[in-house]
Amino acid sequence: MQAREIHDPLEKLVDLLRRLPGIGERTAGRLALFFMRSPSDYPEQVARALLELRGTLRECRLCGNLSDSDLCPVCSDPRRDPTLLCIVTSVQDLMTIERSGAHRGRYFVLYGYIAPLEGKGPEDLDVSHLIEVVRTEGVKEVILATNPTVEGEATAGYLADRLRPEGVQISRIASGIQHGGEIEYSDPVSVARAIETRRTY
Repeated sequence: MQAREIHDPLEKLVDLLRRLPGIGERTAGRLALFFMRSPSDYPEQVARALLELRGTLRECRLCGNLSDSDLCPVCSDPRRDPTLLCIVTSVQDLMTIERSGAHRGRYFVLYGYIAPLEGKGPEDLDVSHLIEVVRTEGVKEVILATNPTVEGEATAGYLADRLRPEGVQISRIASGIQHGGEIEYSDPVSVARAIETRRTY
């Protein structure tokens, strides 16, 4: 069935906004009305920022974080500990951990997880690049900071099995984030506690 073409500008904006993660019909409507009633240059500023974002950001060649250069600010910061690598599922999780201030090493963004019921398997993860980073960057400890969910635990277990032959210490985030919760939606104090009280995995 072909999607209905929308001609009304307000209805079209609402339809586009409700496709964003976590945005429902009512929130999309409120946002659309906010844009309509905002100062004349604000929607243009947002549009320019979105175009600039799409035109300049790319994945960091080491960790996969989004950056406007070859290396992201974390990987290019000489004050970060390159021997400590925190593996996260998404850039949102990376940003949440950064806000906690608990991790002073580097990151590796998986951009996925193992979820057989969703058709997502180990082959969907770029583990070969992860292992290359571990080998070439002198990593000594890997923190598995996947979500404490069934999918997150399955992903952590698989990564641990693949990384053990590399001779690195493997840790798993501990208490602080409730089981079944997601890092992205956790408060900085809980995330900091989870990083600081990590356990050998």
